[in-house]
Amino acid sequence: MMLSGLKANQLRIVELYVRLALAVGFLSAVADRFGLWGKPDSPNVAWGDFTRFVAYTARLNPWAPAAFVPALAWTATLAELVLGVLLLSRLWLRWTATASGVLLFLFALGMSLGTGIKSALDASVLAASAAAFALAGLPGSVRTSGSARNASAPTT
Repeated sequence: MMLSGLKANQLRIVELYVRLALAVGFLSAVADRFGLWGKPDSPNVAWGDFTRFVAYTARLNPWAPAAFVPALAWTATLAELVLGVLLLSRLWLRWTATASGVLLFLFALGMSLGTGIKSALDASVLAASAAAFALAGLPGSVRTSGSARNASAPTT
């Protein structure tokens, strides 16, 4: 079914699903970096602490000087935290979705260069990036209906 053939209620469901999936993904990754999913080396824990995440950031950015890596790790973490909260709130949705798509694409690029394309494909980072860009392109009436917060949001 083409996007133009979807009904408004269906588009709202698509928007909700994509927003929640992206937001929860971002916020879960941030929680993992601070041990909220468990200690390092626990089952289903990627990092378990920020030190391990900084080491992973270094692997994904072999071009970066060692002194710059912690700043990259904090920048990624802050971006994921802010974008996750904004996606949940629907605030500035077109901008937030576009920024999410760019961030996820940059993650995919870093994963591909640092650990190989298979890691980016296995983590579905490109698919998540595409979903974020698709969210940004949803018709404006779906993004703004029922949300006074978006009435004053920046437009693109």
